[in-house]
Amino acid sequence: MRTQAMENLLSFLEASPTAFHAVENTAELLEKNGFVRLLEGENWNLELGKGYFVTRNQSSIIAFRMPEKSASSFMITASHTDSPTFKLKNEFEAPAFDQYVRLVVEPYGGSIFSTWTDRPLSVAGRVILEKDGNFLAKTVKIDRDLVLIPNLAIHMNREVNTGYKWNAAVDMLPLFSQNNQGKETLKSILAQELSCSVEDIRGFDLFLYNRQKGSVWGANEEFFSSPRIDNLMCLYGTLEGLLAVNPLHTVNLLLAADNEETGSATKQGAGSLFLSDTLSRICESLNADKRQMLASSMMISADNGHAKHPNHSEMSDAKNAPHLNGGVVIKSNAAQKYTTDGISCALFESICKNAEIPVQYYANRSDLPGGSTLGSISNTQVPLITVDIGMAQLAMHSSYETAGCKDIEYLIRAMTAFYQYELKAIGDGSYQLLKNGKEGGKHA
Repeated sequence: MRTQAMENLLSFLEASPTAFHAVENTAELLEKNGFVRLLEGENWNLELGKGYFVTRNQSSIIAFRMPEKSASSFMITASHTDSPTFKLKNEFEAPAFDQYVRLVVEPYGGSIFSTWTDRPLSVAGRVILEKDGNFLAKTVKIDRDLVLIPNLAIHMNREVNTGYKWNAAVDMLPLFSQNNQGKETLKSILAQELSCSVEDIRGFDLFLYNRQKGSVWGANEEFFSSPRIDNLMCLYGTLEGLLAVNPLHTVNLLLAADNEETGSATKQGAGSLFLSDTLSRICESLNADKRQMLASSMMISADNGHAKHPNHSEMSDAKNAPHLNGGVVIKSNAAQKYTTDGISCALFESICKNAEIPVQYYANRSDLPGGSTLGSISNTQVPLITVDIGMAQLAMHSSYETAGCKDIEYLIRAMTAFYQYELKAIGDGSYQLLKNGKEGGKHA
């Protein structure tokens, strides 16, 4: 099932080792499709029928397409740009008994530690350069096998297969170099990558990334595996949908926020005012009341969900357990860690049914608390009808995750269908879905 969408997704995943690169690559695709970059510190002159985007911290992005006619509401998709990994500390080189040099890292998000060992890794992120009193943040990706986190031999760690507890401060430090094999430092390698001097480097946000390329596999090539499927698969699918539709009466908008894996409580996270402020500026340009527009607006919070595991069916709910290649997953939770309720579920189901897209349902097993995502956090700043969806995957938060090849097609079709609708609030608990836009845009 090596479709063009599948190949494009794998290329996007490989090119986006950090949130900074995911945003950079998204911005590049938007510009190729005629979207205009905006800056938060400048005035915005928005025109009907045109597309725009704005970034914050280089790691979050909002893109939107203005309606061809008057606007009545927003149709929004939200995903996140970050994935669990390890972040380098400020003093990141540490010797080991006068022989080796390790990198000092700390966990970012909830990684499965064991999946990061004994495989080629490298370093990517951004570096802040200073020249003549000016500071410039530039993305960097060291595109070669650079470091590795070596396991202990089983002879030295007999518990590794029977319940070993990984220690982030001891077990997870990557090996970088051997002391007697030259004077190369990580900063000197970064300087070479950026064509600058070591003295120009004034700061950095650097992360480990898995060098293993994505692959399509299975007896019928029905599965694919890659780093960062959670959640760049959803970012890519929502981006395809945004690019494909020209709306008539809605502002179609995409949010991809950083720091979901650590709680979203940052200036660029879903808990910030980034989305709310952007909506306010759009409404000002339309001479529209933001509160009235939000009453007839809808958001899809897109973040992947857990597939029923082939070896551990007992870990899933008996009924609400999706499978790979089964279609879009609607996620729900009684405590509203997922925002889905009866209304948002019914509306999204209707959109998918009309487009002949299969849907599945996910809920945690009732005695196993699950995670949360950015939808409910975003709703505290921007309240609107929201449904939580995702695509089924295995080994979430592994350094190498697995999903179904058909599902990227289902996701793109679902997001394209969503952006073709307009929601009208008739009263509290009473809504109407109207066909609003037409597919006629381009694809990423």
